[in-house]
Amino acid sequence: MSRSEQLLEKLTSPEVATFLAVGGAGYVVDVTSFNLLRSDSVLSTFDPSYARIVAVALAMVVTYLGNRLLTWRGQDSGDRRREVALFILFNLIGLGLSVATLVVSHDLLGLTSTLADNISANVVGLALGTLFRYWSYKKFVFRAGAPAVARAGLPVLAQRSDEHVRTGPALQ
Repeated sequence: MSRSEQLLEKLTSPEVATFLAVGGAGYVVDVTSFNLLRSDSVLSTFDPSYARIVAVALAMVVTYLGNRLLTWRGQDSGDRRREVALFILFNLIGLGLSVATLVVSHDLLGLTSTLADNISANVVGLALGTLFRYWSYKKFVFRAGAPAVARAGLPVLAQRSDEHVRTGPALQ
């Protein structure tokens, strides 16, 4: 199998599809709340970065639950506090990417329209943040411990491609 075929297979895996669907739900929450906060609220008179932070925090709750319950539900890290702490840390880094693109566009380049704010924060910033989050969640947050769904007898929607299935009494 060629490298491009391997990449295409990874990009179309159930794990990536579920991650993107969960991210899509988070994106809707993020963009909707960002625009509501930028229009008729107390935050509408402040720098748009404040609305960005609140919107990302709301979306973070949605995406943690979606990723924990759907994308990586078969992965039990064993320590939920560690998992949540890492999730928050990596989301803050992703938020930093989104806020940085907004600050560059709005404050440095002077592109201050609502459209420009949305493109910088909700297209460029979220794209960079999504790539970073997928990598960091898979590598650090929802890494394999003991498979929780196997113990519960539930089907696994998305398994990590680097897991090796071991069966038989000799390997137990």
